[in-house]
Amino acid sequence: MCPKKIKNELINKLPFKLTDDQIKVFEDIEKDLKSGHPMMRMVQGDVGCGKTIVAWLASQVAIFNDYQIALMCPTEALAHQHYESFKELNQHLNIDLVLGSTKAKEKKVILGRLASGETHIAIGTHALFQDSIVFKKLGLAIIDEQHKFGVEQRLKLIAKGEGTHSLIMTATPIPRTLSLAQYGD
Repeated sequence: MCPKKIKNELINKLPFKLTDDQIKVFEDIEKDLKSGHPMMRMVQGDVGCGKTIVAWLASQVAIFNDYQIALMCPTEALAHQHYESFKELNQHLNIDLVLGSTKAKEKKVILGRLASGETHIAIGTHALFQDSIVFKKLGLAIIDEQHKFGVEQRLKLIAKGEGTHSLIMTATPIPRTLSLAQYGD
């Protein structure tokens, strides 16, 4: 899946030390990614607890295995925040920001990069599940604050790949989130 040496390099490149819980969650996600079945996992925790860094590590495993990643956020501000964080940690990868406000000319270029596989990570808002967005090989869909999206919206993004793994991050345990945690998908 991803050699231990590569994983250790990724973890050591971080500007901070991972907590034991972050390492355990990442290891659980990695097992899911190796299972041969599409993962449907939720990471729930307070704001600032490290959900995004765990998602970043999962994205690195998917990229190592030649898959593309989509990270869908409920607001443009959060999408920009994730984009800046991922760019800082992935200076060698192609990351595109896909927003409803993206200009038509720029969006056309991004669409070409997504379809060709040139884009490794697409970070955006609802714009990510629009019909015009086509991924060459989407392997991991990360959805931040899943309760802000409808079930059909999440499924539409996941359906843009074949056997796409799904990682949902949330800080808000609303009833739908709690039922997902207890009963899965």
